[in-house]
Amino acid sequence: MELTGANWRKSTRSSGGGNGDCVEVAQLPAAVGVRDSKDASGPVLIFPAPSWVAFLGGLKHNRSVS
Repeated sequence: MELTGANWRKSTRSSGGGNGDCVEVAQLPAAVGVRDSKDASGPVLIFPAPSWVAFLGGLKHNRSVS
């Protein structure tokens, strides 16, 4: 998958108000890329968009339960 021009972003909850070490995500055509912010030229995990939405939904559900 082509990643040139992907708009990578970090969570505002990462250390340093979004400037610290964290994972970064990028919206790709029909998918989401995830990478380590400390190694921006390193490997990228690619998840189909429906899988990413399900993952985020699971996080939100677990947060509200605790």
